[in-house]
Amino acid sequence: MSVQSTLSSVIGPADTADGGGEYLSRNPANLDDVVARVRLGGPGALPAAAERAQRAQREWAQVPAPVRGRVIAGMGRLVEANKESLARLVTREIGKPYTEALGEVQEIIDTCDFFLGEGRRLYGQTVPSEMPDKQLFTFRVPVGVAAVITAGNFPVAVPSWYMVPALLCGNAVVWKPAEYAAATARALSELAWRAGVPRGVLNLVYADGEDTFAGLDAALSAGTVHKVGFTGSSAVGARVGELCGRHLQSPCLELGGKNPMVVAPDADLDLAVEGALFSGWGTAGQRCTSLGNLIVHRDVHGEFVRRLDDALRSAAIGDPTGDVLYGPLLDQKFADNFESILDTVAAHHTALGSDGVGRIGDSAPRKGFQGDPSTGLYYHPVLLDGVRPDDHVFRQETFGPIVGVTTYETLDEAIELGNAPGYGLSAAIYTTDPATAFRFRQGIGAGMVSVNNSTSGAEAHLPFGGNGRSGNGSRQSGIWVLDQFTRWQSLNWDFSGKLQKAQMDVATVEPELDYRLPAELGGDR
Repeated sequence: MSVQSTLSSVIGPADTADGGGEYLSRNPANLDDVVARVRLGGPGALPAAAERAQRAQREWAQVPAPVRGRVIAGMGRLVEANKESLARLVTREIGKPYTEALGEVQEIIDTCDFFLGEGRRLYGQTVPSEMPDKQLFTFRVPVGVAAVITAGNFPVAVPSWYMVPALLCGNAVVWKPAEYAAATARALSELAWRAGVPRGVLNLVYADGEDTFAGLDAALSAGTVHKVGFTGSSAVGARVGELCGRHLQSPCLELGGKNPMVVAPDADLDLAVEGALFSGWGTAGQRCTSLGNLIVHRDVHGEFVRRLDDALRSAAIGDPTGDVLYGPLLDQKFADNFESILDTVAAHHTALGSDGVGRIGDSAPRKGFQGDPSTGLYYHPVLLDGVRPDDHVFRQETFGPIVGVTTYETLDEAIELGNAPGYGLSAAIYTTDPATAFRFRQGIGAGMVSVNNSTSGAEAHLPFGGNGRSGNGSRQSGIWVLDQFTRWQSLNWDFSGKLQKAQMDVATVEPELDYRLPAELGGDR
């Protein structure tokens, strides 16, 4: 076993370890390949980083916003110059196919390009006063220190959604990435620091989940964290939200999904199959926006399932450095979770899409597999027909290469099925009828809706986020995320030379409310 590097938390200018143990970040496509030995911090790591960040933030906030925008621009250019290297590291550390990893890195570049301009558009307003010789203003001001806790399925793109606007707005950041994506986190941080972000303004903390939670509790109690951004499971997000609520904070929560795709009777079935294949099994179904439930009209159910089964059986799966639909699961804990999901497959289900179910290997081979399945965490794709609304696989996020199929007869029934699990992140419908598309959008509870496109895929200038079990209504990306990392401050400036009291010293003009038009003007006879 060879170890590529040893990594520690970076708090301020120094690498720091705080007795939290050690984690080996392994290549899930080749478990003998240890990408990094990660020295974890204990429960004191995050509070220490937040305290350091609070001191650094005051100076960073004084840097003019357009200059901060130039730093973000520099970060984008550095990421672009290192695009292939960073994408290869993403592929190696989490097993994401290289073509998808390139797209993920491009999303950082797009985000930086967008927020470069926002450095010159952190607009406030001038507001007319109800009294003379008085002027009113509004300003966006930074929140302070943002603690950002991210999952590893998008190890660089999603963190950039938090980090870039937070830094642009004048905040400092304490970033706690997933341990199994530690090397990619360090690589992205290095690019940010070399773009001109001071190390104390961006701090990197490695810690396990419980030590992170304890550290966040301590930092919130100390008043050194003023905003929390969390991407992860709905269960953990609920704990984070509860903790923030005790400190009168509203976190930015981007959580799981059970994203429906409705296939209408007039849908282009080949296009729907293509969309389902990518959004259901791309990244091995390990996206928050992955397709969860296929809701197919009874009239086209049989033909659609047949076509999708054929497409899934012929899809390339295996070595993520090649041209494959998906590679391994991210980490052993996700493989264990997927095994438990497979245990819920029942007698009334029909498993399609591959020659077996479970881990791919000599005892359960996958036809056309690319590479050696014995080296990594590779699993068969599952298309599960006959799913019922009370099934576990219908109600819960599965986070793996499995998609369930159920049927419907009316659009109202399809919408009800789409909303039933209680998530609300992403949804899609395939139809050629505009009325069907708009009625679906009106009824579905998802924060993001696609028509004739997949449930996955976000552009850097649109709001990203969900409702219900998928989040608390906060949004990332585009101008909407600015409300997460700034607070509105109002200023009233009275130059009248006297005290003018609102709602009291206000001139009034009284209308003659008892006036009526003369009858002859109204044409009365």
